Amino acid sequence: MENSANQYIELYESQRELINANSASSLNALRDEACAVLRRVGLKKSKDFSATDPEELLSYDYSLNLARHEVPTRKDDLFTCGVPELSTNLHFLVNEQYIDVSSSHLHLSAPSQPFFVGSLRVFAEQYPEQIARYYNKLAGSDPITPESKSNADLRMLGESALNTMLAQDGFVLYVPAGVEVEKPIQLISLLRSVDDFMACQRLLIIIGDGSKASLLVCEHDSDLADVKLLDLQVTEIFVGKGATFDMYCLEEHKENVVRLSNVYMHQEEGSNAAVGEFVLTAGKTRNRVYVDLDGEHIDTNLFGMVIADNKQEVDNITFIDHKRPHCNSNELFKYVLDGEAKASFIGRILVRDGAVKTDAHQTDRNLCLTDKARMIARPELEIYADDVKCSHGATVGQLDQNALFYMRTRGIPEDEARMLLMFAFMGDVIDNIRIEPLRDRLKHLVEKRFRGELTRCKNCSISKK
Repeated sequence: MENSANQYIELYESQRELINANSASSLNALRDEACAVLRRVGLKKSKDFSATDPEELLSYDYSLNLARHEVPTRKDDLFTCGVPELSTNLHFLVNEQYIDVSSSHLHLSAPSQPFFVGSLRVFAEQYPEQIARYYNKLAGSDPITPESKSNADLRMLGESALNTMLAQDGFVLYVPAGVEVEKPIQLISLLRSVDDFMACQRLLIIIGDGSKASLLVCEHDSDLADVKLLDLQVTEIFVGKGATFDMYCLEEHKENVVRLSNVYMHQEEGSNAAVGEFVLTAGKTRNRVYVDLDGEHIDTNLFGMVIADNKQEVDNITFIDHKRPHCNSNELFKYVLDGEAKASFIGRILVRDGAVKTDAHQTDRNLCLTDKARMIARPELEIYADDVKCSHGATVGQLDQNALFYMRTRGIPEDEARMLLMFAFMGDVIDNIRIEPLRDRLKHLVEKRFRGELTRCKNCSISKK
């Protein structure tokens, strides 16, 4: 077992009482089991060709806020971030701690139904039966399938066990059956510390049968560039029968931030879900997404875009598991890499025995603008059923020089022509967003990013404090 896993196990065993005293009993009940899992599997060094090495990154001696000291914030003017013309219900995390400053109100199609959006700790105290039913049920299980011989999933299990062992709070969206949340929910997640710091962020999303909701997660950090920040995230998503759920994550981190995100999504019969990952600026980011299609007639749309330059590193690692017949999945990721950026896309689609009539497609397209930019693309299909439609493919190239030459002959300056070509390249990824104001806003941010301008929303004070 690696030293990085040992240091966290020793920390937990020496600080168990402090950790438990500042969390909920139903969350505490799972910590010893998570510690045992971490002791067994460790934090495996990556062998899947991804650019980032979680074991190395987690070996650094970060501080943690186990005593739950309040992070100094000016609440009146700190949390003013919003996407213009997008009416959202705002909620906030500072590091992994939920901050209750929201004054907005939800609009529900069935307001008499029980509903919860807010602190994971509070939810665990008020609804222990729901925690027992959902919390850590996806992240705490070994996702290795009998058909797969890869041990990459054990690495994900170790990171999730570390999060479960240390997480004391987080964010919950619980939508009971038959409820439509009309306004999108926006979660602003801020990393803020005066010392090198690790946050164990936990999100739990439960969308009941026949319900509908959407969530926008905005990742920010403070301007303290002289400290190292690491965000170890675990997100569990349950989408019930006939339910519809969208989640979009917009990352705008600086180069001192490491983000290790593990997303698990379980979909049931007739559900429709979309998950989008948009990385506009980053330090070192590694996103893993596992989608479990456990019912017939499920639709899944998984997509993302990465814009990286300098020495930024971004990985997206995905696994879509088709367990039942008559399901559709579509996957689209695009990257634009400049400078000495490094990135990877490692995507796997598994079609199990009996999952007939599966329609699954995976596409990865990448542009490297310099000779020093590096991209690894590895799409994979594992098919154990007949009568399916599956495709996958990846390309790595440069901007179309013929198109660039044509635009310059029409009087368009080279810099503007390059920006227009890159913007057009990302267009079909952005078009997957099903919230029109967010789609329009992201187009604006992407254009500003390609122009080298400040990418953060001008109305957002989060990164200015």
